[in-house]
Amino acid sequence: MFRRRPPEPAPNLLDLTPVQLAPWEERDGRAVVERLVPAAGGAFGWLLSLSFLTGVKKLRLDDVGSAVWRRCDGRHTVRQIAALLRDEFGAACEPAENRLQTFFTLLRRERLVGYLGHDDEAIADWRTRPQPGRITEVP
Repeated sequence: MFRRRPPEPAPNLLDLTPVQLAPWEERDGRAVVERLVPAAGGAFGWLLSLSFLTGVKKLRLDDVGSAVWRRCDGRHTVRQIAALLRDEFGAACEPAENRLQTFFTLLRRERLVGYLGHDDEAIADWRTRPQPGRITEVP
């Protein structure tokens, strides 16, 4: 009688447009990104806060990571970032798509990036926080 809808296919990472969700600064030509304090309640939130206090609070990205981070501006898709990396770093960044998939998975897990059209609530929340070193306008 009632038929289940088939699940929507997962979006292709290469077609997503990443946006920075964390403050950062440039040091010695490299991006240094601040990890945000986890926002969760209860015992799990307490454990997250404890792991944050004892863990790394700033991530200093390498040359490739910094180049990727700078392009998480809401204007470049992951596919475009891969092409720009190839132009800038050549074979040193290959396989670019696989490296970007791993890199963006880690950044998103840490809530350092979001994707336009998928994480709009987090992006809107980030835009309302007055913090230096972040994008204030996203198309």
